[in-house]
Amino acid sequence: MTDEKLRRGIIVEAARLMYSRNESEYYRAKLKAARRICRGWVKPSELPTNAEIRDEIQRMAKLFEGNGRFERLREMRVEALRIMRLLSHCRPKVIGSTLTGHVRQGSDIDIHVFASSIDTVTGSLDAEGMDYEVERKRVRKNGEEQLFTHVHIRERFPIELTVYSPDKSSFVFKSSITGKAMERATLPEFEQFLRSEYPDADLEVELATADEAIDRFQVYRSLLIPLETVMQDEYYHPEGDVLYHLLQCYVLARDELPYDEEFQLAALLHDIGKGLDKNNHVEAGLEALEGHITARTAWLIEHHMDVHKIRDRTIGHRAYQRLRESPDFEDLLRLGACDRGARVCGAIVPDVEDALDELRDLARTYG
Repeated sequence: MTDEKLRRGIIVEAARLMYSRNESEYYRAKLKAARRICRGWVKPSELPTNAEIRDEIQRMAKLFEGNGRFERLREMRVEALRIMRLLSHCRPKVIGSTLTGHVRQGSDIDIHVFASSIDTVTGSLDAEGMDYEVERKRVRKNGEEQLFTHVHIRERFPIELTVYSPDKSSFVFKSSITGKAMERATLPEFEQFLRSEYPDADLEVELATADEAIDRFQVYRSLLIPLETVMQDEYYHPEGDVLYHLLQCYVLARDELPYDEEFQLAALLHDIGKGLDKNNHVEAGLEALEGHITARTAWLIEHHMDVHKIRDRTIGHRAYQRLRESPDFEDLLRLGACDRGARVCGAIVPDVEDALDELRDLARTYG
């Protein structure tokens, strides 16, 4: 191949790695792509630029996601505005793809905030009942070690706050993509930007709608977490607590139908009612999940106990025929197989946050 074809091949492969979330950093993606395409080591100076990779990622987003990404970008920008207003006392500045428009499936909202104490930031999040995690990273660059503090907020869209000291608010950060001054917008600048981008929009109405919207994944989380302390009958469930069983069932369902969010949710949530009413766990679970799952997921949960009756041949003929008439009957049997298989002591499962993050990504990609 010519040098130009090799370069183009590296660009496409690096973009594919990042678009599919197999790599999150440009440099690592380029190195891995170069080794695959060139079958050997490549000088870093000969690698494509980050901007070339970004542009190819956008081409892939346009190809695979269509015009839906523009509506998602708008929703992300409204969400960013909501968070910036909440943290206005921390002089927030929005950066990254939410500002530039270079979004794709799984893109997060990146905001710089400036505060002398992390408590200044988290206190506002706590007051709103937001779910977040504080991460501190030590990075060595140019012989110096720096400590960066990030706050990861779990909302409809993943949000990452990078916390700097107040004296850094006027500092000019360089973009890792272009090498030039990073594009950032203060709260007033961002509000003006949105009014120019969406002249027909009523931002206040959209903000109110976003503020009132309930994140269904937070509902799932609030129902799942307590199940870690709900133990089950050892005869039927030697694996232990309800949460462990549900996570095992989710893994099996994910492997069975890897692109079916509704089916995977049914597997993860089918016994959620055991933390509410052990005697009527199906009804209790469906009541708690009402409005937060689809009719198909609800049907699978509603009838998952019937699969045991089918297997034991204790189900009535008419009930069996009604189930068989459903277009989701085969998936109900699959759910039953996952339910039976999810009773292994010592099985490796993801934690709740990872499982929900995977489902969020699936919803964004195929929802």
